[in-house]
Amino acid sequence: MSKTFAARVSKKERNVIDLADKVGKDIFKLTDDRLLQGAKLTEIQIKKIVVKEQVRTKFNDDSIKDLAKNIELNGLIQPLVLHQDKDGSYRLICGERRYRALSYNKAFAAPCFVLENKTEEELMAIQFSENSSREELHYVDKADGILNYQIATKASERKIQAALGISKSEVHRSLLIAKLPRSIKEAAKKFDIEKYVLLEWDELPKGAQKNQVEDQILKGVITKRSERQNTISTKGSGKGKTPAIAAGLPKDITAQDFLKAMTSKTKDLKLDKKTKDLIKTLVQETKEMIDQ
Repeated sequence: MSKTFAARVSKKERNVIDLADKVGKDIFKLTDDRLLQGAKLTEIQIKKIVVKEQVRTKFNDDSIKDLAKNIELNGLIQPLVLHQDKDGSYRLICGERRYRALSYNKAFAAPCFVLENKTEEELMAIQFSENSSREELHYVDKADGILNYQIATKASERKIQAALGISKSEVHRSLLIAKLPRSIKEAAKKFDIEKYVLLEWDELPKGAQKNQVEDQILKGVITKRSERQNTISTKGSGKGKTPAIAAGLPKDITAQDFLKAMTSKTKDLKLDKKTKDLIKTLVQETKEMIDQ
């Protein structure tokens, strides 16, 4: 059976489709549903857009230039997301990479979704959701975004989980990372260090070993969890074997029992701080060797 086609229409008789009426909702399907509430698609001059601190802080100059070339050839596929504040200014909420690329191209104006009358909590949730859906967002920036949301909303970890749509364990780990020293977080971004390296460093008791690992993180010597574990001396034990400190224990006493006993006994002994710290470090190192 042959197909039938509509009659050809001349250019003069064709209807012009308005971008704001027809394209807006289709593009919104790529973003968070909350953006649909009251947003308007319109063109805004680049110079009128105010850029404040965003979730993302790591940008690759080469990728921005590549994006700028792509926009120059194909146009801006996904509009920026702005919020019109009470003073009339347009604040950038989502799309800083696109904004930077447009600025690089010296664009005069850009299509934007404009939101109004949103609370700071709603804007932060929208910003976090849009940014975290993109692969290039670094986990440190994501962690800082979660902490900023908690500070602004005073929300518990459970409420953050519900608002941002991420697991409770991820919320907890992210808050730990966000509270680490700035130098450690900057090194993580610079050297692409695994998040678990930072988390395990944070758990180490204060002392020489923690200082040593910190120095290796700051220099980019350690980037993976396995590399950090290898910094712990395992002399006298191989992978999958019981460390020498626990090897001589009676068969009915486990290595974990021994560690608990050591930790408990240390509290009762009248030792100076330096000795206590040394024992703590020894217990921690032994525990990590057992866990490997």
